[in-house]
Parts: sequence; structure tokens; C-alpha cells
Amino acid sequence: MASKVLQNNTNSSWMKDPGLRKLNLGIGFMLSASATAGYCASMINGLLVLPEFSKFLEDLDTNAKGLVIAAVSLGSFCSFIPGSYIADNLGRRICVLIGSTLVIIAAIIQVATHNPWVFFAARVLAGIGVGVSQTAAPLLITESTHPRQRQAFTGLYNALWFIGSITSAAISFAGLTILGSWSWKLPCLTQVFYPVLQLIGLCFVPESPRWLVSRGRKEEGMAILAKYHANGDENDELVQDEFYQICKSINAESDKSCRRWSTFFATRSNMHRLSICVILGFMQEWSGNGVVSYYLAPILESVGIYNASHQAAINISLQVWNLGFAVAGAMAADRYGRRKLWLIATMLMFIYLSAATTMSGLFQELHVLEAGIAVVPMLFLFCSAYDMAYMPLFIAYPAEILPFQLRAKGLAITLTTDSMACFFNQYINPVALAAIHWKYFTVYLGCLVIFMGTIYFLFPETKGLSLEEVARIFEKEKTYQTETPTSDVSQELLVFQNKSST
Repeated sequence: MASKVLQNNTNSSWMKDPGLRKLNLGIGFMLSASATAGYCASMINGLLVLPEFSKFLEDLDTNAKGLVIAAVSLGSFCSFIPGSYIADNLGRRICVLIGSTLVIIAAIIQVATHNPWVFFAARVLAGIGVGVSQTAAPLLITESTHPRQRQAFTGLYNALWFIGSITSAAISFAGLTILGSWSWKLPCLTQVFYPVLQLIGLCFVPESPRWLVSRGRKEEGMAILAKYHANGDENDELVQDEFYQICKSINAESDKSCRRWSTFFATRSNMHRLSICVILGFMQEWSGNGVVSYYLAPILESVGIYNASHQAAINISLQVWNLGFAVAGAMAADRYGRRKLWLIATMLMFIYLSAATTMSGLFQELHVLEAGIAVVPMLFLFCSAYDMAYMPLFIAYPAEILPFQLRAKGLAITLTTDSMACFFNQYINPVALAAIHWKYFTVYLGCLVIFMGTIYFLFPETKGLSLEEVARIFEKEKTYQTETPTSDVSQELLVFQNKSST
């Protein structure tokens, strides 16, 4: 990898480097986009254990309540594709600004309303905001981060989803001690916290240099690379190599036909990428985590845990557990590789979910109390395996394998597929759980078997490669030159070198 062999005017410790300190501060705030998604998605799980919220929804039938529960996913589903156009045409930063602002507006409406259907509409709006922000924030992080830190940051991005879910669980738990409607309105109001952090982050993080180059603003792109990746030195070897690779890649994709959705079907390599993007969306929700994440309370009741305080405490403990393993997974992916982590995690998930299914069956069919209690640790172990790969790699992996002109669209496809699968889970799961109880877990066991085979045959390893280098894995029919820069890209480099020397 170039960042390991080329000279670079930065300190090996980013804390001691002025350029990287400012860049990483902005990126740190951008990571809160994932926490926003975690908060909005998990909030309903905490609200469902609050008696006052149940009263708020008491006039709605089961189907209507299912819509309220799934509203954020519905909003997100409708926003990822439009978000990709905003990110490509107006820039990554503007897209984050729009998304985070929508979430703040939605939170205020949820607190102000006394009508369940207005609450539903506000949750849909929050989902739209989350979707727009989620489309751009990981792209901005991936395309702006220093090469030697990119894989760690992209892995951490989705792992920090649990920061939001932990905050949501804690605020909802506190709501048990509050009388009146503010027991559930307080969690709704707290939704504004992480979007506000995103807005603060926009004051520090620069626009994606890759996006700037793609819009013909090469001088601005080079200036950002030099300022943040080499403390202003445009002749830095690493910056020169980055700029060359970016220009070469984007020049190769400069034809407008490369930006169309049909480009995904133009070559085998792009169809390979597209299939991974779609499969990841289904994997994220249909591996069994959907039941655990969004319907924890009914599962706990099915094994004899009815006390609301006990359910809330288990929920918070599970989210903290998830965060620890997700962060560990992000670090492990950078060290051991993506493909290996996917395979190991999926295999462990199958083992733990099989055990949880067996224990649930013993409790419900034979009334073995010990088996019911054993379901809880099995679910914790299942989540730990899920967290190691599915959380850190869900956003990082598609962002790595997609070329620039298809990156926003491909990520939008992954997120749209995930949102559709999530909506299905949230709407259908309570019906299936009520009808066939523990037997419903066997559906997800079958899915895990399919996912294991899919990962083995379709997912390539991307460990240690730059965004431009990853393309070589897929573009087998093309020859990539690594010699001295030539032609138009070489001329661009000479221009910047001449400017620096004068």
C-alpha cells in the first residue's frame, strides 16, 4: 500500500500532527451520523416498554402500530436513492447538512404532537433525514481520510451505530421514572443531539477531494489533500500519488455513461459489485438480528421475563455489549481481513442462533425454566458474532469496492435494500412470532447457511488496499499501469509542482 512506502509529511501519531488533528476532529463528528441512525432505529424499542407510550398508541390497531414502529425504515427506504443524487451533484457536505436538519425538525414535531398519525409522519421524516445523511457521511469519511487511517475509520463508522442505540436505551430507561407524556417525549427530543454534532462537524471536515476532482475543481482537491494529508506540502510523495490515482480513476470514468444506473450491468465486474451491494442489504437484516434488535421485549416475554425494568436493563446491557464487539471487529478487520471475518462471524451466528432456538423450544414446549433463562446469554453471544463483521463492514465494504462514479449509487442500493428488508422485519416479525413462536428462528438459520456460501464465493479480500487499488480485484479484464504518471494526469502533477516551486 502506498501509504506505507511513500514519504509523507505527517507525524506517525495523528495526535501530534496539526493537519490530521483537524481532519480527524471533523471525521469524528461525522461518525455521529451512524449514531443518529442507531438512535432513531432503536428508539422505538425503548418506547415500547413505557406505559405512557402504550397509552399514546392505544387507539391504533395492530397493523397501524406496526406502521408506526416501521416508520423510520419506511422513510429511509424512500430517501437513499435521492440522497445519492444530492451527494453526487451538490457534494457530500451539503447532503449531510440536509439530512441532519431533517432529523432535527422531525424530533421537534414528535415532541409537539398529540396525534399518533402526526407522530408517524414525523418518524417517516426522521427516516428520510437519516437516509440522506447516511448516504453521504460514510462517503465523505471514506474519500477524505488519510490513507493509513481510512480502513479503521470506515470500520468504526457503522460500529458506532450502537452509541446511538445505547443512548436511546438509557434515555428510555430513565423515562420509566418520569410521570406523564414526557416519559416518552424526552427520548424523542434527545434525537437532536447527534444531528447537531454532524452540523458542528461540517465546520471542520473538508469536502471530499475526489468529489472536487470529479467536478473539475482539481486545484481545490489538491489543496485539500496537501493541507490535511501533508500539512500543506503539495510536493509530498504520498499526496502526489493520491492525486495521480484519483485523477486517473476519475478520468477513466469521465464519460457520462459511467454515471448511469445501467453502468452496473455494463461489465461483469460491475455486476459483481452490484450483487454484493444487494446481498449486503439482505444480510444485514435477515441474519436473525432483526428479531433481536427490534423485538427484544416480546422475545424476553416469551421466555418469562415480563418486568419492564428488567427488560430495559437487558436492552441497555445488550447495546453496550454490541458496541464493544463492533469496535473490536472494526479493528480486527483492518488486521485480519474482511473476508475471513465475514465467514467466521456467520458461522458463529449460526451456532449461537441454533442454540437459542433449541432453548426457546424447550421453554415453550416443555416449560423448562432453565432453558428459557439460557436464551438470554445465547442472544448476547449471537449479537457478539454479528457485531464483529456485519456492523463494521456493512458500510465500509461497499464503499471500498465501488468506483467513484458508482460509489454513492452503490451505497444507496445497499442501504435501500437494507431498509426494505428492515421494514419487512419490523412489520412481519411480530405476526410471525405470535403465530409460530420459537420456530420462526429456523427461517433465519436457513438464511445464514445461504449467506455463508455467498460470502465464500462472491466476497473478495480488500485488506490493506487503497480505494483505487481495490478496483484491480474486480477489473480483471483491464490492465492497470503503475509506472510514472503520463498524459493528462502527468500534466496536472507538473502544474502543481511548478506552482509549488515558484
